[in-house]
Amino acid sequence: MKNKLSLAFFAFAIIALSAFTINKAVVRYEVDASKSSITWVGKKLTGSHNGTIALKSGNLLLDSKKLVGGSFVIDMTTIKDADGSKRLEGHLNSDDFFGTTKFPTSTFAIVKVYGSGADLKIMGDLTIKGIKNSITFPATVALNKDGSVSALAGKIMVDRSKYDVRYGSKSFFNDIGDKAIDDMFEIGVNLVATK
Repeated sequence: MKNKLSLAFFAFAIIALSAFTINKAVVRYEVDASKSSITWVGKKLTGSHNGTIALKSGNLLLDSKKLVGGSFVIDMTTIKDADGSKRLEGHLNSDDFFGTTKFPTSTFAIVKVYGSGADLKIMGDLTIKGIKNSITFPATVALNKDGSVSALAGKIMVDRSKYDVRYGSKSFFNDIGDKAIDDMFEIGVNLVATK
């Protein structure tokens, strides 16, 4: 019995030490929202709109200089139209689109990172309007000379119909004809993070 307890304690100690060593290697970088940007593009049959949205907070986790995780909070109330249309901005904030009074933030959490260097793919959970779906997209991550980290994902495609964003969607309304708005919208992310 004494040998079994000693063996169990020894196994536990090795596991605990391994976990401590692994966690110690992971370095957390906080995203600098003032140096980071998020852009969006929405398309319809008769044209498109584009603009920006602000990042509220976020972090990147690196292990041996490789991205292994991270999470982000997006301030949905900051949706801006590049043409400065207050009407469009108001509509995007309304319940027809993102319902920012009820859902003022969206989140993204990295679940897995594939590949390395320029051939990086990030899989994560995007939550909009309280609905979570998995998305995967290409990205690049670089360590800068000043010790900061840059992360760029130029084309993240999101299917808004999966987040109950219904306005002008053929997924919900069959008879809207040329007034249809594409279900897919594009997000571009440029992050700068520091220790």
